[in-house]
Amino acid sequence: MPVLREFIAGSLDSLCRFGADTGSVDMDIDALCGLLLAARQLKQVPRTGWAMRGVPNVESVADHSFGVAFLALVLSEMIALPVDRARVVTIALIHDLPEGVTGDLPTPAMTHFPPEAKYAAESAVLETLLNGFSWAEQWRAWWQEFETRSTVEGRLVRDADRLDMLLQAYVYEQTLGNRLLGEFWPAPDDDPFEFPISRQIYEALMNRRAAQRREPVRW
Repeated sequence: MPVLREFIAGSLDSLCRFGADTGSVDMDIDALCGLLLAARQLKQVPRTGWAMRGVPNVESVADHSFGVAFLALVLSEMIALPVDRARVVTIALIHDLPEGVTGDLPTPAMTHFPPEAKYAAESAVLETLLNGFSWAEQWRAWWQEFETRSTVEGRLVRDADRLDMLLQAYVYEQTLGNRLLGEFWPAPDDDPFEFPISRQIYEALMNRRAAQRREPVRW
């Protein structure tokens, strides 16, 4: 991929020359440029699960991250527990950051990898991207909250992550007539959500889907 390497190298050089003389913060500007380019790359990384099921012009990981951030913010307004909304949005924005390097690995492909392979790879990528920054430990901790569901904020983003996928599946089914997306929907006895409001949104979406497909509601 010599062309891609030359493009990234040239972009880094331009960005670093632009910011090298600001003198505002003592940090590795080259590393900062690398982080910014990796984050921007999310705009170019497709959500491959959709493409594998015949969806054209699929959303990017950056599209998905915005959807998750907005949904998580809305969910944070709908629960009685105290929530740090800035933390919620931050976790949502960085939860897929490693995919700027790894790409989006669809669930069917992951069945052929060891259970912890995806987590290990993304954790290593995040470590590299954040290496040397004074705030690296905090960002890694926020990312871990999403992965382990160890805080209210992390669990809210988890719910938002699932809901955004289901909303997108619904849109693709309705606008494209794609009938190959059933695997993205939970089984009738599966409850993947942490909060009642998330379940209510899911049920309302399923009611819409069933009505438009003229199928019986599953509860």
